Amino acid sequence: MKTCYLIGYPIMHSMSAVMHNTAFKALGLDYRFKFAEVEERDLEDFIESYLRSSETRGASVTIPYKIQIMNYLDELDVIAKNCGSVNTVVNDGGLLKGYNTDGVGALRSLRESYGSLEGVKVLIIGAGGASRAICYHLSLHAKELIIANRTINTAESLAKSLTGNPKCKSKISVKPLNDLGKSISNVDILINTTPIGMYPHVDSTPLEAESLKRDLLVFDIVYNPPKTRLLRDAESVGARTLSGVDMLVYQGSEAFRLWTGLEAPEKLMKLEVNRALGGSQ
Repeated sequence: MKTCYLIGYPIMHSMSAVMHNTAFKALGLDYRFKFAEVEERDLEDFIESYLRSSETRGASVTIPYKIQIMNYLDELDVIAKNCGSVNTVVNDGGLLKGYNTDGVGALRSLRESYGSLEGVKVLIIGAGGASRAICYHLSLHAKELIIANRTINTAESLAKSLTGNPKCKSKISVKPLNDLGKSISNVDILINTTPIGMYPHVDSTPLEAESLKRDLLVFDIVYNPPKTRLLRDAESVGARTLSGVDMLVYQGSEAFRLWTGLEAPEKLMKLEVNRALGGSQ
């Protein structure tokens, strides 16, 4: 049996095990997906002792290790290198290669909900690993990206990496999260890439309702709960909303293909995730 892990801290809110074990079982694969809630001081030891094991096929990587884990890998896929973050690792005979499927999953989800992303204006909250991946992919299409973050230096570093890419089509700017001013009124899409509002802190939000507007798509990559306070507030002002469930499934589907070489049963994965979250979509 081959094992795939979810590496992060904390991770008990995650639906990744539900999603991947459902997919492995449906295709009759001798695989299992397990949680690895690893503290920072133990990360390197876990990677060397478990992730490189011949019994391990790979891992999903979540908060807070999407950037840090790159220090321990043997190779990076070109997209992961361009994003500057890794959310999927493949163990190939003890050699660890990092990939990033977050951006692909997010853009697929956005296109299904919004339509073409050519020329859009987007406000991104957060500048961590998920944000880096989503911003990289959006910068190939969007007219403007505004990165709002509590730590300005982190946002500026991300902005610099994006503008340094010759394929970048976007005007990139940085704003402090507590001083967005009229920025929201000038964008088409708002994306929260932070864990603010994630279970169990379900009453937290990165923005108050009065900051939102009707003609906006609000995308929260948090999926537990599937309707965060940010999305509830967005609905209250008449804005369109998009939860993180589809992104979870789509990025997971890409990871599944990297580990197994097979196409994932996405509809079944989404059904089981929603069922576990208490929904019915």
